Amino acid sequence: MELRHLRYFLAVADTRSFTQAAANCYVAQSALSQQIARLEKDVGATLFSRTSRSVRLTAAGELLEPLARRVLSDVENAQAALDALAGLRRGRLRLGLVQTLACPFDMVDVMADYHVRYPGIDFHVTNAPSSEMAADVLSGRLDLAVVGLGPRQVPEGLDHRLLGRDPLVVVVSREHPLAERGMIALGDLPDGDQVIQFSRGTGLSRQVEAAFARAGVDPGRHFEVGQMYDMIRLASRGVGVTVVPRSSILGPGSALGLKAEDEPPDGARILAIADEEAVHHVSVVYDGKRLAPAAAAFLHVIERHGGVGEGR
Repeated sequence: MELRHLRYFLAVADTRSFTQAAANCYVAQSALSQQIARLEKDVGATLFSRTSRSVRLTAAGELLEPLARRVLSDVENAQAALDALAGLRRGRLRLGLVQTLACPFDMVDVMADYHVRYPGIDFHVTNAPSSEMAADVLSGRLDLAVVGLGPRQVPEGLDHRLLGRDPLVVVVSREHPLAERGMIALGDLPDGDQVIQFSRGTGLSRQVEAAFARAGVDPGRHFEVGQMYDMIRLASRGVGVTVVPRSSILGPGSALGLKAEDEPPDGARILAIADEEAVHHVSVVYDGKRLAPAAAAFLHVIERHGGVGEGR
């Protein structure tokens, strides 16, 4: 079994297309098909079920996929470790980055600082729901990820460091009946209010749903949006109400870039929530047993910015 066979196998598994996989690997489709056939001969099993319209992994293919990713990840980490002996002059960092950052610092500053220190490291940044990125760290697709998950929400098998915890707040329009109140319970929201919710499967959406559950409230109708900036502005226009981390409105890296003394857009009102557990956590997750030098260096830069707290 050769490493290139595993790379070709994963290219087909990712694209579900021999044609696209061959293009991505810069080889002829016939050559790629031959290498896949050799791999199937080596493992003694068919790895793909092929029809004129689709390509699917067989049971053997599904079993091999995570193992192949681990093998190639280990090879890359070994090469990176050797590169580290030369001062980490080259390598790759595959970083997952959540959109909602409840951190006391700006993650863009961290990435810029890292690039200045290690200009030879190629950066590959992925934005996806927290649960997906944590799973990608486990599988080896990502080296580490900054996710909207608290300590009890991090999957088994991953190490984590808490980067920040930020109180959730309710954003309403200036015409909302609760607009003049500084603090509310989620149960105070009128029954007819539509909740503008962040994309499902994200760490923030889980934390917001948990806050409504603690209040014994069914949030009712949902208006799902994939951008924090849009959620806040829609709430300010009276489309509904939204629950977001306070730092997404105010502070470094916020969606709106507002300072503490600034007014939210369109006269929106920001209301505190009378629930001490209504908090948005942000953690960095990684596999400490397989941490590549480039990823270890990124953790060190985060620590320099004051962003590494409790963890395991």
